[in-house]
Amino acid sequence: MAIQIRERRIKELRLEELRKMLASAEVLQDPKNYANLSREYKKLERLVQKYQEYDKIEEEISGASEMMGSDDQELREIAEKELQVLQGKLATIESEIENMSNPNFEEFQKNCIVEIRAGAGGDEASLFAADLFRMYQKFVENHRFKSEVLSSHPTEIGGFKEIIFLVSGENAYRLLRFERGVHRVQRIPKTEAGGRIHTSTATVAVLPEIEETQLKIDPNDLRIDTFRAGGHGGQNVNKVSSAVRLTHLPTGMGVVCQDERSQHKNRAKAMKILRARLAQAEKQKRDAEIHEQRQKQVGTGDRSEKIRTYNFPQNRITDHRIGLTLYNLETVLDGDIDGVIRELEQHERAG
Repeated sequence: MAIQIRERRIKELRLEELRKMLASAEVLQDPKNYANLSREYKKLERLVQKYQEYDKIEEEISGASEMMGSDDQELREIAEKELQVLQGKLATIESEIENMSNPNFEEFQKNCIVEIRAGAGGDEASLFAADLFRMYQKFVENHRFKSEVLSSHPTEIGGFKEIIFLVSGENAYRLLRFERGVHRVQRIPKTEAGGRIHTSTATVAVLPEIEETQLKIDPNDLRIDTFRAGGHGGQNVNKVSSAVRLTHLPTGMGVVCQDERSQHKNRAKAMKILRARLAQAEKQKRDAEIHEQRQKQVGTGDRSEKIRTYNFPQNRITDHRIGLTLYNLETVLDGDIDGVIRELEQHERAG
C-alpha cells in the first residue's frame, strides 16, 4: 500500500490544528464543540500513530533486505525469517490504516445495541432466538467485551420472544453489524415428538449506541408510562410499578423495559434503545417512519429473506450474502463467528 504523502500531511496538519483549538479558551467554553473536536482529535491521533508505526516497520524491512545481501548464509536465513514477520506486520497496519481512513470509522468504534426477535416457527423460533443470544454472549466473552441486557421477553420453555442487549467494547459495532438480518435454523426441535426437521427464523437488528450528547430527545416528545412488571421478579413484581414504557410521540415508536427492579434503571435502558433506533432511522431516511426503517433492516422474519442458515443435521452454516459454507456449526454457536466476519469484511472491501 502506497500511503498518499499529501493526504497524510493534511491529516498531520489537521491534528496539530486540533491540538491548538482544544487548548483555546473559546473552545473550552463550548462543551458541545469541545466534545466534537475531541472525537476528531482522538481519531486522527490514532491514525497518525499508525502512520508512524508503518514508517518504523518499513525502516526495519529495509535493514533486513540489506542483510539478505550478506555473504553469511546463516545471516541471510535470519534476515529472510525476519522479513516474513515484518511483512506480515506491515500488512496488518495497512489494513488498520485502511479501516481508520473509512468515513464510517468513528461509527464502527461504537458500542452497539443488538435486538433478537423470534420470527417464523412458533416455540422453536423462540428457542432459536435464545441460541443466537448465547452465541453472541460467547462472542462477547471471546473478545473481552461487556454486555448488558436492556430488555427481554422470555418464554415459558426457555426461549425469547425478544431480547435486546448492549455490547460495549472497541469495534463492537464494526464486528457485529454484519449480523443484522434474518437467521434461519433447520433442525429437529425439542418440541417435535415425530423427529421431523423444522425450519424456523429469528431476526437480528444491530444499531450503534448513540450517546445523549449526540442525539437530544425533547422531553415534550415523550410519553412515559409506568406499570407493574410481569414475569420474574418475586414480590417486587406485584407491588412496585417499576416497568417503564417510553413512547416517542412524533414517530409513535414505543420501548418497554421491565427487567430491572428500579424504575430509574428501566427508564435509562429504554432511552438507550430509543436513541439508537431514532438515530438509525434518521441516518437511513430522515423523513421516514422509524418502524418502516427498522423493517428494512430486519425484514419480516419470512424464511425467504434469510442472510444465514444454521443446518444441524449437516453440521453446516451458510452465509447466503457471500455464498460461504462452513461445516463447524457447533464451534460457531459457541461464539466463534470471527471467520465469517472476516470473509464479510473482505467481501465488503472488494466492493
